[in-house]
Formats: sequence, structure tokens, C-alpha cells
Amino acid sequence: MTVFAHIFFFAALLVNFTINFVHYMHMFQLNSYSTREHLEWRHKNRFDVFRRGVWAWVFFIAAAAVAVLAYVNGNFLIWTLCDLLPYIGAALLLCGAVPALLALKKPAKKKLVFTPRVIRMCVTMTVIYGAVCALSFIFLYSWRLYFAAAALLPSFCVYMPCLANLINKPVEKAINRHYINDAKRIISELPNTTVIGITGSYGKTSTKFYLERLLSAKYNVLMTPGSFNTTMGVVKVVRGSLNATHEIFLCEMGAKGVGEIKEICDIVHPKHSIITSIGEQHLETFGSVENIIKTKFEIADAVTDGTVFLNYDNEFIRNHGTDKNHITYGIEGGKWDYTADSIRVTEKGTSFTVHHGDEEKQFSTKLLGEHNVQNILGAIAVSHELGISFDELVYPVKRLEAVPHRMQILDKGNGVTIIDDAFNSNPAGARAALKTLSMFEDALRILATPGMIELGEREYQLNKELGEFAAGCCDIAILVGEKQAPPIKEGLLAKGFTENHIIVAADLSEAMKAAYAIQAGRKRVILLENDLPDNF
Repeated sequence: MTVFAHIFFFAALLVNFTINFVHYMHMFQLNSYSTREHLEWRHKNRFDVFRRGVWAWVFFIAAAAVAVLAYVNGNFLIWTLCDLLPYIGAALLLCGAVPALLALKKPAKKKLVFTPRVIRMCVTMTVIYGAVCALSFIFLYSWRLYFAAAALLPSFCVYMPCLANLINKPVEKAINRHYINDAKRIISELPNTTVIGITGSYGKTSTKFYLERLLSAKYNVLMTPGSFNTTMGVVKVVRGSLNATHEIFLCEMGAKGVGEIKEICDIVHPKHSIITSIGEQHLETFGSVENIIKTKFEIADAVTDGTVFLNYDNEFIRNHGTDKNHITYGIEGGKWDYTADSIRVTEKGTSFTVHHGDEEKQFSTKLLGEHNVQNILGAIAVSHELGISFDELVYPVKRLEAVPHRMQILDKGNGVTIIDDAFNSNPAGARAALKTLSMFEDALRILATPGMIELGEREYQLNKELGEFAAGCCDIAILVGEKQAPPIKEGLLAKGFTENHIIVAADLSEAMKAAYAIQAGRKRVILLENDLPDNF
């Protein structure tokens, strides 16, 4: 077997392995570097994973059969075939890399970020890859089977990030511990900075953005940007941005499991906290609503001499309560500390009146929907308790902008308005968005959605209920994805929605083309409700 055969084969193997590894590393990153989530993702996508690696097993079995025949009946023809196997294997490797390469070239909603952690994992995987190839060569060279064994590497590539993560775990823990301790040090050296923690199943990011705008009327405020709401995301913001000039630090806290919010609280020690909502979100990782409630209230447990602000419109929050000093707010007619009523929603915005004790003030905003009033009310309550009068808050409320991908109104011209609510959907948020869509009675109302995810065993039922509710709010329903469509379609049809007004699209791009093609020239409002991440 020539040197060229070896070089050709291992070059093809490296190309195939690299392409597949980048894809699976991307998925691992989207799965929050969690082995459990990654293996669940692998199970859900097992047919795609199998398709990517099945050819390697076929080649291995065929090569093994040829090698055995060569020793049992070693005629010239079979030995010649043995010598050709590296070329056959290399050709299969390169052919197998083409679909993976085409998949990688598709635009990603959230690209793989080569963070220091990812780079360390790539180094670990390179070492493992080299070791497997070397061992295959040492132990299987005499059988001329080492190249067939090495060709199996791409079949196991889906598990490689998990293996690298396991090997690197002690190093990652030490690095994270160093960064966390440094963040704790920075927080301890800023006694005049008030930390406000914000969490909730939904509404937390919007409330954080609104609160930053309102508090900035009087204070120098820093907030965690975007959806930086994990432990290491918060640590990065503290270490990179927080300093003594900041009077208030708004810290959004997200979680997919019990104890994760407590972990963030143990770093930043919030003086005040807000719980915006609790609902059936991330049920797949939490396991139950009870675990979600317990986790969200970890932010209340962390408050010692401050105040906990609670959205008492939310039944789970209202029923759980807290023995900490707390202030309640809501819009559903209860006797809360802060209430909003006289809510009037039009296509141009929303107006409402806020009551607190004997105080009363009318506010208006260009934002649409009662759910936005709820989030703004929470921000008003915190701002008012921190010394900003209602009169001082009127103008900042009027100037509030929609948070990107959270009920963001986009005028696309030619009579087309898009309500971009593409950020991860939940049952309550989806209903609120649909209520807003139903308000546009003089336009063709189009819903484009792949439904909701990460809802565990309740996912089918909740998506069916989404369809049932949507039937009374939209004129056309475009369901994105063959796998996601059935429960929503079932719900739509159960409420008498006409089947010829339901379109199933392969992806969001196809859905938008269909939406623009429907009754072109007529005024249309398109609600984009949720957009699945790349790992879905």
C-alpha cells in the first residue's frame, strides 16, 4: 500500500471529521454545553445523525469482509481489492462530507462562536482524533483494516463534544471558579451600586429594557445586555462592564434547572428583585411547574433588606407569595400596590392609568398590548419606589421602544406590517401576541409560527391549545415545519378554522414567501410567533 494511499485516505478523513465536528460542536453550544440536552437533541434527530454516519459502518463491514477473505483465500484479486480499499474509503469520506458541508453553508440564526472554551474542546478532540488514528494504525496495520476502523470516527462524531466536555471538566470548573470569584470581588468593592435582579418565565428581558430606560431618568444604570442571563454571562458583564460610576445594576437571571438562579444571586447579591411571571416554559429541563416556581423564587429568597416586586396577575406568583418585604403590581382588578386600568389599545399604541395609593397618573406608549402594560407597570413600580415620580416617568414611558423580536412592530411598506415576536415563545406570551394580532380588524391577519418547544410531555397539548386560540385571532395560519405543524393544525381545525386557510411551510423563509404572496396589494399584518433555533 503506497504512501500516497495513506495520505489521500487520512486527508479525506480529516476533511470529513472536521466538517461533522464543527456541526456537532455548534449543536453542543446551542444545547448550552449540556451533555444531557445534547444527547436528547441527538435522540430527537437520530435519523439525521444515522444518515450522516451509516455509510462508514457499511464501508467498515465490507472492508472487514475483504480483509478476512484475503487471509482465508489470499488470491491476487482479493489482495488487489485490499489495496484499493483506502481509495474507496477516501472517496466515500469525501462524498459523505458534501451534505454536511452544504448544511454548514446554510445561514445560521446563531453562528458557532469560537469561545476559549470551544477552542479548548477542539484541541482536546484533535488529540483524541490523532490517538485513535495512531492506535488503529498500530494494532490493525497487519490486517490492512486500520483505515476502515479510522473511517468509523465520523459516526461517533456526535458524541465527541460530550467526551471533550467531560475530559475538560476539571479545567473548565477551575477557570469558571476564578472568573466567578473575580466577579464576587468586583461586586463587594461596589457597596454604593444597587443590584436589582429580574427573572420570570417570560417578560423578564422586556421589563429589564423598560426599567433601564425609566431609571436612566435619574440614575447611571448598567443592565446585562440582550439575553445575557446565565451565570457565566452575568459574570462576563460584571467583569467587563460594571464599575463604580454605575448606581444601579439590572441583572437578568434565566434558568433551565433548580438552583441556577440561586447561583447567580450568590454572586451579585441583589438588594431588590422582580419576578415578572411563572409559566409552562422549559418544562423539558425543569420537569414540573413546581420546580419552576421554586427556582424563580430563589431570587426572592436572596433579598435580605430590600424589596421583592411581584406580578400578582400571575396565579403561580400570587398563590406562592413570599414572607420578604414585597410590593405587588397587576392589571386584572386586584387590590395590588400598583394597578393599571382604563387600558386602551389601538394600532398606534396603548394608553393606561396607573394607581398607587392616592396617586393616579395616565401614561401612553407606542407599544401594543396588555402584556406590555404589565411589563411597563412593573418597571414603573420599581422606578417609583426608587424615588422617581409619576410625572418624571410619563415622558420616558412614551419614548419606550419595543425590544427586538419581542412584539416589535415593523412596517415593511406596500401595506405589510410585521409583528416580530420571534423570540422563544411560551403559552401566555403567544396568547398575548395573538390578541394583539386580532386587533387589526381592517387587515388580513396572518400567523406564521413553528409552535412552542421545550415543553416536555405537555408540548403537543399546549401547541394544540395554541391552535385553538389562534383560530379566533387570525385569518391565515402558516405553520412552519412538518414536525411541528400537526398539533397546531389539529387545534385550528377543532375550532372550525378552514383547512384551505392553513399552509405548512418547510422553513421561515418559505413561510414568509407564502405570506407575501397571499392577496398581494391588500393590507396585511403578519405575526411571527417564535422562531426555532438552529438545533431544532
